[in-house]
Amino acid sequence: MGSMGEPDVPKPWIAAPFKESSALSKAAGCRIFLKLENLQPSGSFKSRGIGNLIRQSLLKRPTPHQTHFYSSSGGNAGLACITAARSLGRPATVVVPFSTKRFMIWKIETAGGHEVIQHGTSWAEADKFLREELLAKDANGVYVPPFDHKDVWEGASTIIEEFNEKPDAVVCSVGGGGLFCGVQMGLERRGWGDVDVLAVETEGAESLATSLKKGKLVTLEKITSIATSLGAKRVAEKAFELGQRKNVRSVVLSDAEAGMGCWRLADDERLIVEPACGVSVAVCYDGRLRKLLPQLKEDSKVVVIVCGGSDITLETLCHFREKYAEAEKMATDDRGVPSTLSAPNGVGNDRPGEGLLQDSMRNERLLRLVAE
Repeated sequence: MGSMGEPDVPKPWIAAPFKESSALSKAAGCRIFLKLENLQPSGSFKSRGIGNLIRQSLLKRPTPHQTHFYSSSGGNAGLACITAARSLGRPATVVVPFSTKRFMIWKIETAGGHEVIQHGTSWAEADKFLREELLAKDANGVYVPPFDHKDVWEGASTIIEEFNEKPDAVVCSVGGGGLFCGVQMGLERRGWGDVDVLAVETEGAESLATSLKKGKLVTLEKITSIATSLGAKRVAEKAFELGQRKNVRSVVLSDAEAGMGCWRLADDERLIVEPACGVSVAVCYDGRLRKLLPQLKEDSKVVVIVCGGSDITLETLCHFREKYAEAEKMATDDRGVPSTLSAPNGVGNDRPGEGLLQDSMRNERLLRLVAE
């Protein structure tokens, strides 16, 4: 039991570790620390925000043992909802449109979803069905939004609580703005409101950058980026508000750069993440970081939040590498640091000339030969 007789509801997330990356530090020209949110129970930082909302709901409700959670996200938010609810002994139902990848539906089902329902051709139709046909008929039902809720932001802010010292800058991806809001709120709470924050998006999903440029909240017509986890047509109003602060620098990179960030992280650090995360990693390569923040020095400490994501496979990474090969040629920084994928004599690798994706691509070619 907790204090004042309240039930003790555990936090459904972990204190993710930091890792100083030699490869990224060398490429960026300063010390790069990776905050490994990809190690969260659901595979992404969403475990913090969604997990906190679910935990707070159970703490506040008079009959927590009867609570049933509902999400209309077929992505990382839905997976986090299922994972957190199941860890706390509560059922969760996810409604997704028919356009949702079978791979993600399988992920959600495997995580222990009480029920995964497909309905409609878009998220809006799936969400409407959830609210009108399921949630409205369940007195014990709780709606779990993917990013636009105070409890979600508060959960994300716990990332900053785990910093042992003040960083010189923080790099994070922005979709709907849940992570970004949490980072800003966490920095402010610790008296670090002057720390530079790079809010990174991809072209075709830059709802925050567009809103900041036009000076008002803007809804994008459609999402065209491969970084579908950043695919919020409109950011949270709180994100727009916090994005106007002096310590924020809005950054928009291409899909090719996001893909490059994914495969280089895989090879340099043996970590597999979605393009929504890879785009923040890409900032460290090709001298981008020092160009964005020229005041950084070799001993400056920059934290890159590796937000993770589950909608990624080695096959997809290999596809990105082939499709966006041009980004690999561009990804040599001013200091002449190549990607370990193409580095001579295996620079940055355990085995000369080989890396995680090279192994996978070689094996794929062997399989083709055997099949033929």
